Amino acid sequence: MRGCIRRVASFLRPMSGLIPSRAFSNQIIKSPSLLSLDAADTWDSDFDNCLTKEWSKNSSTGRILDGSAIALRIRSRIGSEVSQMRESIGQVPGLAVVVVGERRDSQTYVRNKEIACREAGIKFEISKLSEKCTESEICDVIHRFNEDKSIHGIIVQLPLPQHFDVAKVLNVVQLEKDVDGFHPLNIGNLAMQGTEPLFIPCTPKGCIELLLQSDIEIMGKNAVVIGRSNIVGLPMSLLLQRHHATVTILHPFSNNPEDVASEADILIAAAGVPNLVRGSWLKPGAVVVDVGTNPIEDPESEHGYRLIGDVCFAEARSVASAITPVPSGVGPMTVAMLLHNTLESAKRALSCL
Repeated sequence: MRGCIRRVASFLRPMSGLIPSRAFSNQIIKSPSLLSLDAADTWDSDFDNCLTKEWSKNSSTGRILDGSAIALRIRSRIGSEVSQMRESIGQVPGLAVVVVGERRDSQTYVRNKEIACREAGIKFEISKLSEKCTESEICDVIHRFNEDKSIHGIIVQLPLPQHFDVAKVLNVVQLEKDVDGFHPLNIGNLAMQGTEPLFIPCTPKGCIELLLQSDIEIMGKNAVVIGRSNIVGLPMSLLLQRHHATVTILHPFSNNPEDVASEADILIAAAGVPNLVRGSWLKPGAVVVDVGTNPIEDPESEHGYRLIGDVCFAEARSVASAITPVPSGVGPMTVAMLLHNTLESAKRALSCL
């Protein structure tokens, strides 16, 4: 073997001066680096022209998929299991949240997670860092939680400030504690048939659970996912495929998105653009799951803003057979799935499965 290596080396050495430095660049095929293809998703939305709720008062209206009620039942069952765990082994699941910066919406989401954890009896820890902190400081906090045996789930509240490498930070989270399900191995196992991720991302998992508990059939249905983020759109499309839906993804570069959306039996709106999806986008009788949580200023609201979805609710409800509201739709289901993932992680770690 060494002789072979020496012969190859001696063969290459005389040619080394003849081969230009760019000879091994990717010129053999046309496919560019995937990173070079990445582009920001920017949608156009006629936000201000969405019809008000009064518009549909006298119209036929779709069923409301009450995520709050379903999530409450799930959280109650989780609380019962946590109580049994405490009584049997004297330990409970633990969740740690890392928050960077002072985003109002992130603070609201984290507060909701803390309340849900404490109600279920799950230990909750939070580490707040300044927006001016360094990437290494964030990673140090995650390493500390990785080593803490009382913590079974770690989440980094997203989005992070733009100057941070999100993928690098998330990869620091120990796979066994990645209850957000964003680790590349979890996403990879979600994508591949015959494999099971340790954790499924909470929002897609919550959407599917909401559909299943609402007795909405997924298998064989045309499902359209609007948006392709790593947090929702991508894992949502993968999970729908695992449930045997026929899946189409729409993004800002899609041709005729309204026509494509109008073929959907199930439409998942996860673009992060208020009122993007209008009633004219929907097939009559479609099921609409609105993942969007877009804060808009509202002086009359307690916090100075209110949340609206990616779907023009009043228009969509007059066409759809079922629709999730914002808030009280997908959001509570996301929190419930986070608690479920944390419980499953603790059971795995403590050999209670």
